[in-house]
Order: sequence, then structure tokens, then C-alpha cells
Amino acid sequence: MILSAENLIDLENYLRAKNWLHTTEKVIKVEKPGEGNMNFTLRVYTSACKTFIIKQSRAYVEKYPSIPAPTNRAIIEGKFYDFTQKNKLLNSFMPTLLGIDEQNNIIITQDLGTANDFTNLYQPNIFISSTETLAITDYLSELHQSFYSEIPNLIFANREMRALNHEHIFVYPFLEENGFNLNNILEGLQEEALIYKNDVDLKEKIKALGEIYLADGHYLLHGDYYFGSFLRTNDGVKIIDPEFCFYGYAEFDLGVLIAHLKMSEQSQESIDLAISNYKKVGDFNEKLFLQFVGIEIMRRIIGLAQLPITLSLQQRIELLKEAKLLIINN
Repeated sequence: MILSAENLIDLENYLRAKNWLHTTEKVIKVEKPGEGNMNFTLRVYTSACKTFIIKQSRAYVEKYPSIPAPTNRAIIEGKFYDFTQKNKLLNSFMPTLLGIDEQNNIIITQDLGTANDFTNLYQPNIFISSTETLAITDYLSELHQSFYSEIPNLIFANREMRALNHEHIFVYPFLEENGFNLNNILEGLQEEALIYKNDVDLKEKIKALGEIYLADGHYLLHGDYYFGSFLRTNDGVKIIDPEFCFYGYAEFDLGVLIAHLKMSEQSQESIDLAISNYKKVGDFNEKLFLQFVGIEIMRRIIGLAQLPITLSLQQRIELLKEAKLLIINN
């Protein structure tokens, strides 16, 4: 089954065959629920006055079809929902899993209704509320604390997705010739990036960080804990898209979050609140956490996974300098 927004008859027949529609229920319409990067996603409206989200992962990144990606990532996401929703707090933050089709790499989940993600925070003078900061760090604390395992759960090894992410975090941004001209993003950025692409000591530190990222750890991570994975809904903050989840080091998730608070020019008070509200696991390594903050800043500014930020060249230069110090000095 290949999902399509054009062929509703095939979609309806597929849903009925999976017992995800009643025998007399029809698909009325579909729409794109948001700007997703990785997967093909639709909101489905039925004649029974209900809606749900259907998502399919394909052999490529939906936004960048030239980039291959593991085909089972939607199934990993579905299994994450299924595994974590026995926890009442986490369940309150996530859509309910309604169905999973491993053969076709399709899941269906609860529709969270009209919602916007947090990516408007990258725009000037848009600030996260303390309520939102507390919510996203409460979720992260609970995830890391509640699903600790001495032996990592192999269901969530997610090695192919980790390999993909590793390439785009720790390798691709630091290749001198990677085919991506940063001057097309902002004039002068390519020349600034070369400073870091040619820094041997920095790249050695980054290589070691990448090996830690690829190593199995004791904590279940969301794996992509940034503003695009947070939704504002009528029922409060929700967390979505855990397809990069894996058992690793808790410092990675928190490091990514703090990096995005910095890149979106959130107040120091908001950053401090996020760090203080997060309940650190017993073996939390402050230096590793700060290094992950640094690498996330660098890869977002000089890598392929660009953000909708409006920072000037000088602001980006200052962030890159700060990020390098976080990596080198810890």
C-alpha cells in the first residue's frame, strides 16, 4: 500500500481491510496536518464524524527524496507510543496509537486537532512560556527516569536511524566539500564554516562525541527533542515524532533542547528553568551534556538540517564560537 492524498477509494479500502474503518464508514476527505520532514502524513476525515492521523515511512526522507532513510521508522515510532503509554504522565503528552501495519510501514494515531508546533520560536521576539518550558522538561524527565534499563531494549536499538542522524550531526556538516553551499543560506556563512571544517582538534572531539551517540545506553530517548516535535494544542503541550528514539545517553536529549532554546534567543531565565526543572538521572554527565549542546548548535548552523531562523551572520558566528568552546572545553 502506497498512501496518496489523491486516491481516496484505495485508502478507504485499505483502512476497511485493516478494520480501521467500520463497514459502512467512508473517507470524506484528507489533508496534510503539518510540515513534516521525514514521513508522508495525512489527516483523515470519515463519515462517522471522526478524524485520525495516518503516517507512512518510505525509503527516503519525504522533504528530501534524494536522501535514503530506513523504511521502518514509522513502525519504531508506533512501538515507542505503545511502549511508553503505560506511563500515565507520558500518555497525557502523546497521541494514542490506534493501529500499526508493519508490512506497509504505516501507523495511525489519534488526531490532536488544530495545533501548531513550536518552530515560531525561531522568529524574533517570540518567547516560550514558563508553562511550556515546564511541560517539555517534565516529559523528558519522566521518559528518562521511568524507562531506565540495564540492558537496552533491542526493539529501540534503531541503529539505521541513528546512523542516518549520526551522519547529519557529526560528519556531514564538517566535511570541507559536501556539496552544500552555505552562502545560499546566508552570504559569508560558507567561509565561516570552513574555520570549523578545518579545525583538527575540534573534529577529533566531535568524532568522539559521535561514537558516544552511536553507543547503546541505559535511557530511552526521544531522539529528536526540538521545537518541531512539540505541539501547542487545545489540551496543552503534546510531544510527537519519536522516530529517532533509542536507548542512549540522557544528556543528548537535554542538550538538543537547550541548543534550540539558545538558537531561538530565548531568555537565560527560560534556559535556566529548563535545566533546573529537568530531573537529572543519577549518572548524568554535565560535560557531556554541554558538548551535545555545542554539537547541535554547530550542525544546525552549518549542516543540511537548517532551521527557519533569522539570525544575522554575526549572531551565527557568535553561536558557533560558543558551541566550539562547549565542545572543546568539556
